[in-house]
Amino acid sequence: MPRSAAVVAAESAVVDPAHLGDIHGAWGRLPVRERAPRRSRRARLAALAVVCGPGLVAMMADNDAGSVATYAQAGQDHGTRLLWMLLLLLPVLLVNQEMAARLGVVSGVGHARLILARFGRFWSALTLGDLMLLCGLTLVTEFLGVHLAAGALGVPTRPAVIVCALALLVATLTGSFRRWERAMYVLVAVDLALVPLAILGRGGGHVAARDLVVPGIGGGDANPIVLLLALAGTTVTSWQIFFQQSSVVDKRITPRWLAYERVETIVGAVLMAVAAAVVMLVTAAAFSGTAQAGHFSDAGAAAVGIGARLGSAARLLFAIVLLDGSLLGAMAVTLAASYACSEVTGARHSLHRDPRGAPFFYGVIAGMIAVAAVVAVIPGVAPGTLTVMVQALAGLLLPSATVFLLLLSNDTQVLGPWVNPPWLNWVASTVVAGLLLLSMVLVVTSLLPGIPLLPVCVVLGTLTAAGLLATGALTGWGRRSWARAEYLDTLRPTVRVLGAGDVVVLPRRSAPPSRLVQRRRAWRTPPLEELARPAITRGRMLAMLALRGYLALAAAVLGLRGVLLLLGR
Repeated sequence: MPRSAAVVAAESAVVDPAHLGDIHGAWGRLPVRERAPRRSRRARLAALAVVCGPGLVAMMADNDAGSVATYAQAGQDHGTRLLWMLLLLLPVLLVNQEMAARLGVVSGVGHARLILARFGRFWSALTLGDLMLLCGLTLVTEFLGVHLAAGALGVPTRPAVIVCALALLVATLTGSFRRWERAMYVLVAVDLALVPLAILGRGGGHVAARDLVVPGIGGGDANPIVLLLALAGTTVTSWQIFFQQSSVVDKRITPRWLAYERVETIVGAVLMAVAAAVVMLVTAAAFSGTAQAGHFSDAGAAAVGIGARLGSAARLLFAIVLLDGSLLGAMAVTLAASYACSEVTGARHSLHRDPRGAPFFYGVIAGMIAVAAVVAVIPGVAPGTLTVMVQALAGLLLPSATVFLLLLSNDTQVLGPWVNPPWLNWVASTVVAGLLLLSMVLVVTSLLPGIPLLPVCVVLGTLTAAGLLATGALTGWGRRSWARAEYLDTLRPTVRVLGAGDVVVLPRRSAPPSRLVQRRRAWRTPPLEELARPAITRGRMLAMLALRGYLALAAAVLGLRGVLLLLGR
């Protein structure tokens, strides 16, 4: 390791020296010592192209096999009545991923490592357990997606699963971040198959614009809460937080390039939402007015139904989108899990290293892919029910992940002047409250099947809003961050006493208005072992334990519902 890299690593929180140096992206290189702002549009676009990757891949990988299946179920069973969920969840996704990207850029440390350092082994073990459970189940659904897509394409299914598993391993084991990212860009480009698919599905274009803005639901579901929770869990997932933060760190993106990272995250989120809407619209157009409407089974059957109504070309395009999403999702999910495991254990973890330089990191990837591929080809697995239940589980676990994300984003020892502004805390807290409301409705309606849905939503919604206001008052989400307060202090007037008792009030301009910007440019998180552990009050500890207990109960209820659905009850 060069001496300069060793010095920088010793003065920052960066764990693996491979995370230091120039940015090597799919489209070029950015030198680590570049400080001057880029003036021309061409220069800024060139920098954006190099920075692009972590956010775009995280967002497009979110349209994986589980997402395609869940959006297809929403379109087949409910038409376009759930399009409003995409419009509602898009800002939620952006808020979560912006916080994750900012944490990675400023700290130079992955999400799992930060949780371990700031909250201890107990909470780190629980969080890592949640992530590994979710990633393992999600990876199985990805290979189930490969299985279903191969069947729709007329390809032997088991050989297809084996070939795709080997292709994922080859793409990862190159020992080059740039080559891996280029492989991901190829998969992202394949998603352009959605364009002709949308054109072929326009025959059912009787979509009302109100479905984007007016909440509604229809179809034959006696209790649609599971699907709503699955839509939330498939659009905004906890593994995305871990993946994007660690990927930003591995790509060596620094605060100098954070604005570009935010732009690519926004672009990726918009593309993801458009792709999700296309899947929902095409399935709604294909099944509207048919006997199959309201009877979704799995994504493979949806592809066959689309082919019957819209033609064989539409079936092939839908199958290609499903296969491509499965591969993108599998890669992102395995990397999220491997990054997290390596960060917690202290093992080297970087795509800049080859397998000999990071054996544990690559071993976790290979092991997860092998196990999930084997499970996916076991006969008797019901892919449709399993996929929706896994996405609903992701929705249940998201509040816990968002709480830790929110706490870390307000940790002044980690982020310094980069901590959250108050409005962002309120938005994130509202997200947690909304997801908890959905899960509470699921628990109540599962335990009391005959209870009316509307009164339950009103009562639980009122309790959730009251809890949100109490949380804001107790935790100080509405208080100014020290960075914001410091900036405002530079604008306050200064009172000076002159001779003969005269008093004059002068604007305080001794500190320039750009002081906050200057502090942000200079700030990087110090070594984590030098930071004092944040004080966790008894009230906060009880609240966190209560949240964990409730989520365990909700997960058990969801598991019971899944078993009953598999048994046909």
